[in-house]
Amino acid sequence: MKYKIYIVGMGPGKEEMMTGEAICALEQADVIIGYEVYLKLLGERFRHKEMLSTPMRREEERCRMAFSEAEKGRRTALICSGDAGIYGMASLMYEIGKEHPETELVVIPGVTAASSGAAVLGAPLNHDFCIISLSDLLTPWEKIERRLAAAAEGDFAIAIYNPASRKRKDYLKKACDILLRYIEGGRACGYVENIGREGTKAVTCTLQELSKTQVNMFTTVFIGNAGSEIINGRLVTKRGYKSEENIDICGDN
Repeated sequence: MKYKIYIVGMGPGKEEMMTGEAICALEQADVIIGYEVYLKLLGERFRHKEMLSTPMRREEERCRMAFSEAEKGRRTALICSGDAGIYGMASLMYEIGKEHPETELVVIPGVTAASSGAAVLGAPLNHDFCIISLSDLLTPWEKIERRLAAAAEGDFAIAIYNPASRKRKDYLKKACDILLRYIEGGRACGYVENIGREGTKAVTCTLQELSKTQVNMFTTVFIGNAGSEIINGRLVTKRGYKSEENIDICGDN
């Protein structure tokens, strides 16, 4: 292959929460392409780089821009917040990449909001869990409803992405109302705003309280499973250890 594009997961945004591999790829890039809000989060370290952007909802244009720049012989990085392969641009890049067989795509993982938000809140995802986005731009709401119900019935801990926006102010309440059909109102929950950025805010609450809470688009919500509890202000989903004999079951996760 003649050309190469790095698809970089930049984590929450601040440099301390980027992987070394991500920083290296961005430092070596001739041009960095991304949503304008994410480019601003990169900070002073990369200010000298040429940066290209498109507005929100013009993701395909952004991807094609990356291929165009790479095929000029430029070292190109396309950035995504969190992890590029979790609600990111990696899959779209591979789809478009079928038209560009001479360009190699390299995905560099980043810290997704489920991990970074969980760390702020305590340990809410320490057992089986799932991630569900409430954005219905690309997924019909009816399918989102079914996924919420299935997660509740399966007793998964749940991380909820995109819980609200200017046009979807009541979507978190709608989601909670669905969950409350299967889960008790006292279920331990929590949410984190502005993870890894200025003004980070973490709150623990019950599912009933969460259903009455207004959050913003920079919030990640966590719903505990039946064994979750709030311990010293932290949301904790227990792994299930009962004795020292079980210590070796955690594996290399």
